[in-house]
Amino acid sequence: MALRLRPITPADHGALRAVYQHAVASQAPGLYSDAQVAAWSAVAVLPGLLDGVLAAGEGLLIEGDDGVEAFALLHPPHRLALLYCRGDRNRRGHGTRLLGALEGLARQRGQTHLVTEASLISRPLLERLGWRWVALERLTIGGVPFERHRLWRELRSEAMADGPTATPPG
Repeated sequence: MALRLRPITPADHGALRAVYQHAVASQAPGLYSDAQVAAWSAVAVLPGLLDGVLAAGEGLLIEGDDGVEAFALLHPPHRLALLYCRGDRNRRGHGTRLLGALEGLARQRGQTHLVTEASLISRPLLERLGWRWVALERLTIGGVPFERHRLWRELRSEAMADGPTATPPG
């Protein structure tokens, strides 16, 4: 199967919603309660909730012969806003590939670091790739309480590889 990494276009938004919903429904059970899974999954289909981020953000997707398998999006340019992979396509390196490409894009755009609010699903991957934990956050989605993890990643150029590292924002 040929996999292709390409920029997200407005024509992809429907497929991205399907990936988002599939990812939550297939990967969140066991880490989140049934109520949390239902509330989180509903974000993909409720009008307006993803529209602004998808329209304003800049992102990439991985597409296979059967359609979109995974995607990631920056919005604003220093924040990883979305990272989702279909549950039946996870653990194939899609997240690592997407994050590497987005980090390169962010560096090209002059970003020195990225931030995100990670779920229990994405936190282990992000930390393996060098993201650092900053704080625990609490929020409500569809009236259901959640916790997520604020993470930070310094974007170091090759020239900075031996130099000092910055301190994440607190």
